[in-house]
Amino acid sequence: MAEITVEVAFALPERQGIVSLRVPLGTTASEAVALADLPGRFPELPAETFARPDLGVFGRRLREPSRHPLRAGDRVELYRSLLIDPKAARRVRAGADTR
Repeated sequence: MAEITVEVAFALPERQGIVSLRVPLGTTASEAVALADLPGRFPELPAETFARPDLGVFGRRLREPSRHPLRAGDRVELYRSLLIDPKAARRVRAGADTR
């Protein structure tokens, strides 16, 4: 069976992990995340962090990652939830600006 090389990327504010994998042709984005063993690489996080994350390929969010077959060279990215809404953060910064 033909294999392809893909990457799975996950980042925290203080560190990141990029896992390179050789997977069978036809592997989906969700399957690649499972193969990357991210709970083992980020033991400080609860395992459910990686159970059903939002996923994308090269910055483009996937609507159905369990049905998205990967191509050679794809980088699957796991997206974390925002801690604060970007608009709210800008308002806070603007209010703190005392120039």
